[in-house]
Amino acid sequence: MEPTVVETRYGRLRGGTNEGVFVWKGIPYAKAPVGECRFLPPEPPDAWDGVREAAAFGPVVMQPSDPIFSGLLGRMSEAPSEDGLYLNIWSPAADGKKRPVLFWIHGGAFLFGSGSSPWYDGTAFAKHGDVVVVTINYRMNVFGFLHLGDSFGEEYAQAGNLGILDQVAALRWVKENIEAFGGDPDNVTIFGESAGAASVGVLLSLPEARGLFRRAILQSGSGALLLRSPETAMAMTERILERAGIRLGDRGRLLSIPAEELLRAALSLGPRIMYGPVVDGRVLRRHPIEALNDGAASGIPILIGVTKDEYNLFTLTDPSWTKLGEKELLDRINREVGPVPEAAIRYYAETAEPSAPVWQKWLRIMTYRVFVEGMLRTADAQAAHGADVYMYRFDYETPVFGGQLKACHALELPFVFHNLHQPGVANFVGNRPEREAIANEMHYAWLSFARTGNPNGDHLPEEWPAYAKERKPVFVFAAASHVEDDPFGCERAAWMTRA
Repeated sequence: MEPTVVETRYGRLRGGTNEGVFVWKGIPYAKAPVGECRFLPPEPPDAWDGVREAAAFGPVVMQPSDPIFSGLLGRMSEAPSEDGLYLNIWSPAADGKKRPVLFWIHGGAFLFGSGSSPWYDGTAFAKHGDVVVVTINYRMNVFGFLHLGDSFGEEYAQAGNLGILDQVAALRWVKENIEAFGGDPDNVTIFGESAGAASVGVLLSLPEARGLFRRAILQSGSGALLLRSPETAMAMTERILERAGIRLGDRGRLLSIPAEELLRAALSLGPRIMYGPVVDGRVLRRHPIEALNDGAASGIPILIGVTKDEYNLFTLTDPSWTKLGEKELLDRINREVGPVPEAAIRYYAETAEPSAPVWQKWLRIMTYRVFVEGMLRTADAQAAHGADVYMYRFDYETPVFGGQLKACHALELPFVFHNLHQPGVANFVGNRPEREAIANEMHYAWLSFARTGNPNGDHLPEEWPAYAKERKPVFVFAAASHVEDDPFGCERAAWMTRA
């Protein structure tokens, strides 16, 4: 058998090579969720005869086009389709050697994105770390998170979490097949960023995912990110269905409306519509962090962190943030994330950079409430149940867009994947000389964690201690990377006055 042909339980696959790494693309891990399968949980893929070509990425799942984020995060040439449940694999060799597996879940606010983005190319990981890399597509937006409740019958009661169920199905496929690609099915590290990290947080809490992975990495997200209550999710669903001309219980129209028309109806409600997992009592029985507090992921090591200025990225899609005065900003923030305690207001006022514009001073509130708070709660929960926890902060500031983004959301992605050379990356991260060194530190720390559950090694300038109740060290990736003790402590204390 030629080196790029592998035997899976569903049939044989022929891949290709890139820079000495074997690559298989567009592998179906579930049956196409179309026709009668729309809005239903994923089913195993159909087997095939002969050799299936796996040299090109499959379609991306249905999603809107977003010129800003798709330009920044790597453009995908694949057309969107409801038939989008595919995964991709990079491996040093399909030789029976059991290598650690890195399983990537992309971000994109559960609205857009794909495992085929060039920013997530797994070649460097496979070359530098002798690991197998898997990237996946999963259903998003109205197709992956439309909470239908009981309105269309029990068979559709899990529709609000189909994207999560797709991820579980992909992990199960990896468990059953990855050994054929040179990977170890019992040594899988799941990792993701933003909505991908939110997914990791949910998977940590999910009994159905237990045993499908050994370790987890959460970049700029937690199980609390983009999470919705059944009431909020159902209210959104009713608005979308009304706009699409679908009556509650009208299964025929739900399944027959063209995918493009349904997506347009959802998008017509404007940018305030939020997609994400639903605490539906079926797939997600309780809040993920509550489950972690009770030991749902007891003993699973995690690596978790944020970028220093997460929320600055969103001034690109909503420039109005940068045009508001102080009172208007604080009023809007209170509406967005709830009342901000006076102690927190004082903290941000007293610790702001004197030369920073007013919006940068106060958007730090959004960074904390949306990203940092969930990170700290997740870390505390895991550490309390005996898991090794390693926390980081990414401080490299990009000079692009006049420097307004600073160390913003998603900026660490090409550093982690060591993909600074990919198209469009320089337009986002700039070309400061320290970026190569930071990429080496992060990339090899992630590899070390995937192999051993510990990110330390000669690639770091000093020891990265584990996060614990008594001491809360954070590894700061910067021009001069270093460890800081509890850098979020004063900020957290200011917010604790809410009680």
